[in-house]
Amino acid sequence: MKKLRDKIENYVLKVENHWKVLPVERQKFLIRGFFCSYVLLTVIVIINVFISTSRRSSTMSINHIDSISKKSIEKDSGQNDTVESLIKK
Repeated sequence: MKKLRDKIENYVLKVENHWKVLPVERQKFLIRGFFCSYVLLTVIVIINVFISTSRRSSTMSINHIDSISKKSIEKDSGQNDTVESLIKK
């Protein structure tokens, strides 16, 4: 675990040093780019939520689960009968 922590710390230091070496104008450009990407992604998510909740046909249907095989149900019921008979004794 200590090796992993050391590797992460070394990586963070390396990235931090690389960031400090960049010119200030480049840092400002990258920060603006990341912030604009974040704002754009946030706006897209908000619009998507607004569109999906404004639909009138947004209903949830609840159905029975049909994908369980009958073999596993039969095997389980046989085991349950055995357990119940042992408990009753």
